[in-house]
Amino acid sequence: MSKKGKSHIPFRLNIIFLLVFLLFAALILQLGVVQILTGKAAQDQVDRTENVTTNIPVPRGEMFDRHGNLVVANDSMYSITYTPPKGVQSEEKLELAEKLSAYMSLDTDGLRLRDKKEYFFLKNPDVIEERIDREEMTDLEPGEVYQAQLDAITEKDVAGYDQQTLEIIALNKELSKAYALAPHVVKDEDITEEEYSKVAEHLPSLPGINVTSNWERAYPYGDSFKNYLGSISSREQGVPKEKLEEFLALDYSRNDRVGTNGLEEEYESVLRGVKEKVQHTTDRNNDVIDSKVIREGESGKDVVLSIDMEYQEKVDEIVREELEKAAPNNPELSNMVAVVSDPDTGEILAISGQSYNRDAEESENRFTDTSHQALYNAYAPGSVVKGATILTGLHEGVISPGTTFYDQPLQFPASAPMGSYAQLGNVNDLQALQLSSNVYMYHVAMRLGDYYYQPNQPLRMDVSKANGLLRNSFHQFGLGVPTHIDFPFEATGFEGSDPSGTDVMRTAIGQYSSYTALQLNQYISTIANGGYRLQPRFVTSIHEPSNKDGELGEVYKDYTPNTLNSLEMDQAYIERVQEGFRQVTQTPGGTASGVFNSERFAEYDIVGKTGTAEVDTYNPDGSVKRALTNKNFVGYAPEEDPEIAFSVMVPALDEESESPNYQIGAKVAEAYFQLKEERAEDESDSDDENEEDQ
Repeated sequence: MSKKGKSHIPFRLNIIFLLVFLLFAALILQLGVVQILTGKAAQDQVDRTENVTTNIPVPRGEMFDRHGNLVVANDSMYSITYTPPKGVQSEEKLELAEKLSAYMSLDTDGLRLRDKKEYFFLKNPDVIEERIDREEMTDLEPGEVYQAQLDAITEKDVAGYDQQTLEIIALNKELSKAYALAPHVVKDEDITEEEYSKVAEHLPSLPGINVTSNWERAYPYGDSFKNYLGSISSREQGVPKEKLEEFLALDYSRNDRVGTNGLEEEYESVLRGVKEKVQHTTDRNNDVIDSKVIREGESGKDVVLSIDMEYQEKVDEIVREELEKAAPNNPELSNMVAVVSDPDTGEILAISGQSYNRDAEESENRFTDTSHQALYNAYAPGSVVKGATILTGLHEGVISPGTTFYDQPLQFPASAPMGSYAQLGNVNDLQALQLSSNVYMYHVAMRLGDYYYQPNQPLRMDVSKANGLLRNSFHQFGLGVPTHIDFPFEATGFEGSDPSGTDVMRTAIGQYSSYTALQLNQYISTIANGGYRLQPRFVTSIHEPSNKDGELGEVYKDYTPNTLNSLEMDQAYIERVQEGFRQVTQTPGGTASGVFNSERFAEYDIVGKTGTAEVDTYNPDGSVKRALTNKNFVGYAPEEDPEIAFSVMVPALDEESESPNYQIGAKVAEAYFQLKEERAEDESDSDDENEEDQ
């Protein structure tokens, strides 16, 4: 091989070595750049260990009445919050509490002995270490060890703490309630401007502390309708323990305030809003190195109630007035209830209940709003249900329009006579309603059981058949079944099981079963609107949150009337009962005509049915203590194209008492139409002013 060929190989190797050298040089240069210029950022990237998401609370939705008046509002207030970082230690929280105590105070009345012991332990760990036997702690769980350490602290150790120290303990207790990276309210009630400004001024030295605004529920109409508005949990309570898993699955935090009853609970899902979601990136030391909003927060949606709050207050006042007049002469009387609705939509316009405190010295303290009784308490309704009994008889063909019975007491072997309040003679179906004949209803019930009455002969009716027909018919009106109102709870009354033949006869006159005032309202509404049982409603629409205080945003959801069922009965039969109800209130001899057809109330064209149910109270030995009556009324107005339907229940009156149920019903109707007229006049005056301005 020539010399020229041999020198070729080393030259190529030199080129390769040169290239390798240049590559290493470039790599070393790049590493230097990374280390010197971007080392901090690169190290942060390496140290990032976890992304943690927290939720920031938003204001709860508000409630408005049907005319746009604010019923449940959010009052702003100062708030001091604590958002602990991940991995914060107890000693760090105590140090923060000591700093914070210099700028704000906290109530110490609720401090427990355990709270003081925990503070002592944090301040004196060496003392506790000397008091416990480490060998005895070997087999104990961590929680048991901690408890043993606390047990080693005596009451004498924690006695004599001054007020400043107690406030530190209270603050430390509050800070310890906070969850990592989740804002916790330390104080939001009775915060002074001085406290707020001092804490705000020293925020740089108070890690995790922030000053912000919070809200609390406010009720512009006081206690009126408040039983139905419901309530929300306190910040101390947070999510109810029995529902904790359910709420956590719905993206709640443990200390979130939630609706616990009433409409606050029923509409929790829309009132709560959408919490702002923030993602924090932490390093290996649990320090937050980056935060970003991954979901914008949105205030809770607002709800519009069916309630007319101005009318609600008037109905409350009417019930209170009648209760105050009747209570002194009726020692067992304690409450009255009234429900008013729109029979064409099922919307509740007003719902009132008042209880009377005889021991109160001041008149303004004698009344308690117990309007929840309209849904929760069931009472024997009496003759108000006779319209359903007549319709059942007509539909089943056991009577026809105009069928007459002779009203005199019925006599069965070895039993007391069963009659009306008087012997009414021959009565047809209309007169049976007008005069409230019990005997007529007894005949209907017996015929439903395929029995035609024979004086002094045993009652041989088919009890099962009669009871089934009567019950199924009553259910069509909402009697004895849920009304399906948009509320967390409602009672369905009592119908009894395995009734006897006379029990079925008593059911036909409203003396055996019991119903709520709301069920009676649904019943009379079904008759008033021509046979449609509508779902009663408290909320008519839901709206997006508005940017303007006291105003509604765009409609999110609108609730239209919901027909649960229609009566499976001839329309002529329904009109027959409507006529019978008209005769009750508007014709001479009608059981309520003296009030409703009087000069004061006749113009409102009220139609309805009276009801009196006998109720006995008993002594411990089983003897009758006092014979009482429930006096009730159901009605609607005006007769043609009704605008309101109402039910009134007055339980536990003495037998000879006057009938406040009539007065309540008449005044409730009067108040509605007077308020309607006043508003029409105001609107007319407003239109005139606008025309003049133009």
